[in-house]
Amino acid sequence: RTGVYECIGYPYGSIPRLVLCWLTSEAVTRGSRKLELGPSLNTFMRSLGLNPATGGGPRGDAKRLHDQMERLFRASISFAHSNPSQRAWMNMEITSEGFLWWDPAKPDQFSIWGSWIVLGERFYEAITAHPVPLDLRVLRALKKSPLALDLYALLVYKSYLADRNRKTFTIPWSGLREQIGGEYARMVDFRRAAREALRTIAALHPGA
Repeated sequence: RTGVYECIGYPYGSIPRLVLCWLTSEAVTRGSRKLELGPSLNTFMRSLGLNPATGGGPRGDAKRLHDQMERLFRASISFAHSNPSQRAWMNMEITSEGFLWWDPAKPDQFSIWGSWIVLGERFYEAITAHPVPLDLRVLRALKKSPLALDLYALLVYKSYLADRNRKTFTIPWSGLREQIGGEYARMVDFRRAAREALRTIAALHPGA
């Protein structure tokens, strides 16, 4: 609008993780790249287990959700592999287009035009090719801990692979930390936090 580029930043924390899980569930259920987000921001918040009662101020869930959605929907995921003689990479955008008509300061306001997004083609193909069911009730209960959300998603995925291939496997602490514990400077701190999160997951998801 102004002709000046604006840096909106990377998505981070629990909210983008909850939104990604919602996107995957909706894409698999509806079989469509275009997803309707609901008539109001409050409606969408409730579907993620967030609290509309926190209001539309800077610290409210509405503001945080709106900001993180914009970051996530404008982001891309890059996969890369390299060795001394070869380089390979693949980039996929989360969404290819969309409209967000919500005002985070008025999260209960219904809009005449619905908010929607279209998932990127490669991203849509990736999340619908081999879907693994996640319990949204468990996700909502874990929403305050990004580490617990990551562990739960990884646990369900690895359990699915173990059942399908009829083969057990072990993930070393070092490998687990490289995947989802990069913010922990010390291994001892990561192991302590991961064990606590796993106890919570086991209580919420006894099948684990």
